[in-house]
Amino acid sequence: MKEKIKVLVIFGGQSGEHEVSVISADSVIKALNIEKYEVHTIGITKEGLWYWGVKPEEWKEQKDQILPHHKQVTLVLNPQDPKFMTVDGSNLPDNGKCDIIFPVMHGPKGEDGTIQGLFEMAGLPYVGSGVLGSSLGMDKDKMKAVFKEAGLPIVPHLTILRNELSINLKEIVENIAIYIGYPCFIKPANLGSSVGISKAENQEQLIMALEYAAKFDRKIVIEKGVKAREIELSVLGNDLTKASVPGEIVPSKEFYDYDAKYIDTGSKLIIPAKLNNIVSKQLQDYAKKAFSAVGASGLGRVDFFVTEDERVFVNEINTMPGFTQISMYPKLWEASGLAYPALLDELIKLGFEKFKDDSNRRLS
Repeated sequence: MKEKIKVLVIFGGQSGEHEVSVISADSVIKALNIEKYEVHTIGITKEGLWYWGVKPEEWKEQKDQILPHHKQVTLVLNPQDPKFMTVDGSNLPDNGKCDIIFPVMHGPKGEDGTIQGLFEMAGLPYVGSGVLGSSLGMDKDKMKAVFKEAGLPIVPHLTILRNELSINLKEIVENIAIYIGYPCFIKPANLGSSVGISKAENQEQLIMALEYAAKFDRKIVIEKGVKAREIELSVLGNDLTKASVPGEIVPSKEFYDYDAKYIDTGSKLIIPAKLNNIVSKQLQDYAKKAFSAVGASGLGRVDFFVTEDERVFVNEINTMPGFTQISMYPKLWEASGLAYPALLDELIKLGFEKFKDDSNRRLS
């Protein structure tokens, strides 16, 4: 009998998307084929403590409740023998070892390259983008610079630093009115799931939005508002990639913010999106190009704006998109002929493939 692959699913974390991560991990674990995989789990609390044996359903209701069978662990940074060990010295299943990590982590300290760097130092295979792809995928300012360099169409935007607001607020507001105009969207550069994002129709709303976004990040991106449909595509692969059929988001609110994504289920997902073949093909080409531009691997969801006259703008890439039951990433692949369990099989295979490829390079 073939030995099962030991998959360690890590979820939770310190970001504002902690709860979404828990729900995503629950979906992933339930869809992993128990004939193929032996699944272990680590839950990371909002304080940043790691606990082996936490099940997502235990945290969906109890908000990071630590139970007697949860064991606080740390990662041993030994590339020759990577493993987890308990803080109190007690034993772990399989001596704390796994074959591959599936970090179902969203937002800062989970999707931004930090935890990926930890896995790299330990010498552990993992699912998803590496350090560079993850960090570029999280930073909306640098992401747009890379998209622009790759020749991808993006909406006009400006980037400012938080400390500039107290020094040059008047000048900043004037520049935004001149170069971006109203309406505009104000976003923290390094936050996911539309947390901290506001729409401004006038100067008063703009100032409030800038101050609000500054609470979440030192860098703030201001984008021109465009009247457009919100279209998303899923990408799968490492060096060789494929893109799903496009899907359309029809938000229940004015724009697709955190509540519209995860709390208010009134938003509609239209899959496949009603687009002509030329636009669909262009979106698929752009999605793969955006994925490659940031150096992503494994998986990514690329979000677009499509105007009434069929102009296409790349909005952003998400390198660890939501995996909840209502999430676009798995739904788009399902509509493209790849069922959820088979999608997870492919992602794990791609994680091993990337690890093997990286292991073949000389470091000295």
